Amino acid sequence: MELKLNRPICFFDLETTGIDVAKDRIVEISIFKVYPNGNTESKTWLVNPTIPIPFTASQVHGITDEKVANEPTFKELSGQIHSMIKDSDLGGFNSDRFDIPLLAEELLRAEVDFDMKNRVSVDVQTIFHKKEERTLSAAYKFYCNQSLENAHSAEADTMATYEILKAQLDRYPDLENDMKALAEFTTRKKSVDFAGFIALNDKGQEIFTFGKHKGALVEDVFDKEPGYFGWIQNADFPLYTKKVLTGIKLRKLNTK
Repeated sequence: MELKLNRPICFFDLETTGIDVAKDRIVEISIFKVYPNGNTESKTWLVNPTIPIPFTASQVHGITDEKVANEPTFKELSGQIHSMIKDSDLGGFNSDRFDIPLLAEELLRAEVDFDMKNRVSVDVQTIFHKKEERTLSAAYKFYCNQSLENAHSAEADTMATYEILKAQLDRYPDLENDMKALAEFTTRKKSVDFAGFIALNDKGQEIFTFGKHKGALVEDVFDKEPGYFGWIQNADFPLYTKKVLTGIKLRKLNTK
């Protein structure tokens, strides 16, 4: 089954220096873009993360400091990457919890104003886990009846993810072939930021999900304790979380 698209969707995968969204860096990114007319394009970049790649990470994806020493930094590639994804929805495997948040951090660090307001994301892993509870390699075997060669290569993982989603649509007639519907199916919780520090309550209002103000309205906290915003901006929170909170604060100021 081919995807029914109203706009392009970019499937992508990252290989990184680690799993800390706020601190780790991308060492490889592969993007496979599918257009509504069925045309496709793909690009893969090795990235110099500007920080050492831990040996444990290299053992997983095979990318070492020496391999990326002469490759461009993410900041140098950010224009090309943003140009490729800026008009698209996003798709990936575990992308809602890891790849999209880390990509957002890298883009914001490179001073590219990235957000998800006008796009949706489809996390193929969530469909798989809700239906079968397996890993990417097992998913590829289960849905496509093929072995995933060269796993933990960004390009191989990206292509496998694309093929799995098409096979999932063939297998499950209750899955609607529509990116917005798939995005809703793969959404785990109503988080406003990627890291889950800010969520929506039953009334659609932003609340904190951590610390002494857990469950409190963000706007109320900023009114009662103005210094809390400054503390978050200077603390070790993800850049996207800070961007979201800045937007809430500015919205509040503009309504006064």
